[in-house]
Amino acid sequence: MEDRDRQKIEEIIRDRANAHGFYRASSPAYRAFLTVEEAAFGDGPLPKGQKELIAIGIAVVVNCESCLEWHIKQALDAGITREQIVDAVGVGIEMGGGPATVSARFAMKVLSYYTE
Repeated sequence: MEDRDRQKIEEIIRDRANAHGFYRASSPAYRAFLTVEEAAFGDGPLPKGQKELIAIGIAVVVNCESCLEWHIKQALDAGITREQIVDAVGVGIEMGGGPATVSARFAMKVLSYYTE
């Protein structure tokens, strides 16, 4: 992995932590969003790991690098394998068509960041 890719991922992590602290302290709407997030990603008929795989596929389609960083890490923490994440990225590529391959390249870098 190139240093600039590693730096980009680390910047996303820092930016998210800073924004999370700011908005959690100052925004009732953000705190409500966190409640929705907990409900959406908690175990239910679909376990958390499967929900993270869905989110990864969607993040590829919408080209959300911050989403990819978050949901790949969450998927790994939930016991999802590298191979399963690559498979979910493949679904995102198919659903997003050609432009999604750009997001897929970033997903590959995030996965390498956490698993190499």
